[in-house]
Amino acid sequence: MVSSQRGSLNRLTLVKAERSIAAKEKFFVRVMFFGHVTRLESWWGMAAVFLPLLLAVACCGCQARSQVGADSALPRGDVTVIQNKGSDTLVNLALAWAEAYAKRRTDVRVSVTGGGSGTGIAALINRTVDIANASRSMKQEEIDAARRNGVEPHEFTVARDAIAVVVHPSNPVEGLALAQISAIYTGQIRNWREVGGKDLPIVLLSRESNSGTYVYFLEQVVREGRDSDLLFSADTLLMPSSEGISTEVRQNPNAIGYDGLGYVTPDQKVVAVGTRPGGDYVLPSVATVNDGTYPISRPLYMYTLGEPDASVREYLNWILSEGQKNVLTLGFVPLSE
Repeated sequence: MVSSQRGSLNRLTLVKAERSIAAKEKFFVRVMFFGHVTRLESWWGMAAVFLPLLLAVACCGCQARSQVGADSALPRGDVTVIQNKGSDTLVNLALAWAEAYAKRRTDVRVSVTGGGSGTGIAALINRTVDIANASRSMKQEEIDAARRNGVEPHEFTVARDAIAVVVHPSNPVEGLALAQISAIYTGQIRNWREVGGKDLPIVLLSRESNSGTYVYFLEQVVREGRDSDLLFSADTLLMPSSEGISTEVRQNPNAIGYDGLGYVTPDQKVVAVGTRPGGDYVLPSVATVNDGTYPISRPLYMYTLGEPDASVREYLNWILSEGQKNVLTLGFVPLSE
């Protein structure tokens, strides 16, 4: 009896072993490594081989992406691609330059995207673009961050711009002093009646904080160029683009906004700006930017990863010479005017 039970147990063990081997056969994999065939007999064995490979490929991909634009524009076959990103103020002008340059140099393609000055500068710091467009100068902390990442930014002034203060066409206000605009945007003046308009609440429109136009307007208009901690009113509506401000101003009789002169459309009213209440109020134009009488004007910049390579340098030289023809066409102020 005991002998019979022991035999049954041995047979049961053998059956389990056979099933285990049969199941194990399902995991057999043949993999070739550097000319050698390796037999993997479990998921763990497969993971031990493939996981390091996948990680290595991923790391190589990340490294490749981090180096785009790091040392030069990226050649793709017979075409050199220049990556250009940043200011929404500059994006239309940058697109016009890229299109015109493509007709001149069929072996060079300039890829242009917007997103704001801060976005472009961040991409430059991360070495993922060749040129960053900015409607403000780089901040010291951005320059320091670039240097820590091995980037020495080079600045090129490519055009000039006036920031226009715009309202709905039905608004009777013709001119505002910088101090009044500051008081409006900090919430000290809340009704149009306080500046000669109708008895209506003021609706504040601004670009978002990653915009160079936002930064410039905050520093030079809201803070009037002083060392101050004044901020936009919490009631300010932040718009993601110049087109967003234009659309809201056209539709809202109570709105006030600001934008680059090149983005002002005929269905908006431009308010003349003065340096003091009761003084002379000046409308933005090429002439008033050049003679210095319009008080809210600024240079527009392109930044490169150190001294630009030959293809980027040639493109910038073209922008600073023949490309200035596009500047006036799009409502900006050429450097040569």
